[in-house]
Amino acid sequence: MRVITLPEFGSALELTEIDTPQPSAGEVRVRVHAASVNGFDLAVAAGYLNGLMEHRFPVVLGKDFAGIVDAVGDDVTAYAVGDRVFGVVTKAHLGDGSFGEFVVVPVATGLAKLPEQVDFARGAALGLAGTAAQAAVDAAELSAGSTVLVVGATGGVGNQALQLAAAAGATVIATARTALGIAQVRLLGASEVVDHTQNLSEAVLAAHPDGVDVVLHFAGDAATVLPALRTGGRLVSTLIGSPDQLASDTVTVVPILADPTPEVLTRLAESLAAGRTSVTVQGSYALADVAEAFDDFESGARGKLVILP
Repeated sequence: MRVITLPEFGSALELTEIDTPQPSAGEVRVRVHAASVNGFDLAVAAGYLNGLMEHRFPVVLGKDFAGIVDAVGDDVTAYAVGDRVFGVVTKAHLGDGSFGEFVVVPVATGLAKLPEQVDFARGAALGLAGTAAQAAVDAAELSAGSTVLVVGATGGVGNQALQLAAAAGATVIATARTALGIAQVRLLGASEVVDHTQNLSEAVLAAHPDGVDVVLHFAGDAATVLPALRTGGRLVSTLIGSPDQLASDTVTVVPILADPTPEVLTRLAESLAAGRTSVTVQGSYALADVAEAFDDFESGARGKLVILP
C-alpha cells in the first residue's frame, strides 16, 4: 500500500510502498478515505519526539483518519467489515500512522462509528482536534454567562472549542486577524473578536476591565494571556504539560491531553451529525502533497487540512 513515511531522523518525507498490515486480536483494519494534519504530525516529521516515543522506522505519519472497516481481528464483535468509522491512532509507538491507504487500530480506544450524515473528510478532521476541544471545554467548567477567550480560534481545536463554549452559554471572545478569519469565528459563535498580533491581554481588558473567566489556550505563549484572566479564573491549555510551567497565585492553570475514547468520539460525531457543531475543512491534498499540506498548516490554517489517500 502507498504511505507517507519518515524513513529516519532528519530525512525528508517519502511517498513509498509497504506491505498492507493485518489486524491482530482486538484490532480492525480501516481502508482510509481521509486523514487530517495535526501539529503532532509536524513534530514527528521534524524529529521533536526523538527520545520521547519509540519510533519504528519507516514511521508512517498521521493520527486522524476516517474510512471503512475492511478486515477485523479475533475477538472483535462491535465492528464488522463495511462499517464507517473514524478516530485517532493511539498506539504507544510511532510507526503505524494514517497517512496511507490502510491503517490498523485497536477497537478499545481511538475508534468510533461515523454517522452516515458525516462525510469522511469531516470525520477525519474531527478526531484529535475535537477530542482536545471537548476536554478543554469540560475542564473550563463553563456555565451560562461565563466569559471565555479562545486563543487560536481559527485552528482546528479552536474551531471546535469555540462552538462548544458558545453552546454552553458562554460569551466567547475569539482571536482572528484576517477578514476571512473574523468572518469564520463570528459564524461559529464568537461574540467578540481580537487581533492575535496585538497585545491580547490589553485588548481583552479594554473591554473587560475585571478580566475574563476562562482562557482556552491553543496557540502562542500562554504567559502573555494570563493578565487577561480575572482573579480566580482558569487557563486551560493544550500546549503546556504541567501547571508548574505557568505558575500563578491568582488563577488555576489546567493542562489538557486529548484522550480519544470511543465515548468522547461518539459524542463529537453525534453533535456534528445533528448540526449542533460543524467542522471547517480549509483544503484537501493527495498523499503526494503532504509536504505542501504541512507548509500550509505552518502558515496558519483556518480549520483543518485533509489528506485524501
